[in-house]
Amino acid sequence: MPHPLLLAVTSNLFTFVVSAIIVVVGALGVVVARNPVHSALMLVMTLFGVAVLFVIQDAQFLAVVQVIVYAGAIVVLFLFVIMLLGVDREEMMARDPLPGQRPLAVILGLAALGLILYLASTASWATGARSVAGPAGGPGSNIEKLARSIFTTYLIPFEATSVLLVIAVVGAVVLSRRLPGRSRQQVSISDLPTGGDTSRGQTPSAEPSEVASGEQG
Repeated sequence: MPHPLLLAVTSNLFTFVVSAIIVVVGALGVVVARNPVHSALMLVMTLFGVAVLFVIQDAQFLAVVQVIVYAGAIVVLFLFVIMLLGVDREEMMARDPLPGQRPLAVILGLAALGLILYLASTASWATGARSVAGPAGGPGSNIEKLARSIFTTYLIPFEATSVLLVIAVVGAVVLSRRLPGRSRQQVSISDLPTGGDTSRGQTPSAEPSEVASGEQG
């Protein structure tokens, strides 16, 4: 019979590998998918995988926040903006909206990858549940200390993030609203029916009272 500790390590390793695969596949889907809605759904899958990784590290509070705040609220905001702007279908662009956008993205991506590999090879990383889930020193729980840190030390970045989200919603509403006196679809005069009965093509005759009121106006 296998040792209980060996079973625990094997189950944790299996869960970590499966969650890591889900995170990597979801992240690639966010970048590769041409439909913005599909990218947002792939982001949800990635966030759920990260939440499972938090649970493995005994950080249940971070896992719950990851699911509720990011997968629940932020992704819904992304979908709201996407649907509001009307870009929920696949769009094939013959040219880049910004000149040199794709080469610049490739260069920045390679630079970020090189920086990550450099930090991973030079820095000393503390791993394991003991290093991240140990009891915090001093009175109070980890959640209480996190709340105090957010609303004291990191109050300005926290509020700036909230303001940016509000600006994103307001910008989407401004970009999608209709101009005064214009509609989304311009109908040609030749496409309009010639009369009240469109099947017969007859123009209804105006009543004398309507003609008189029109001339007076």
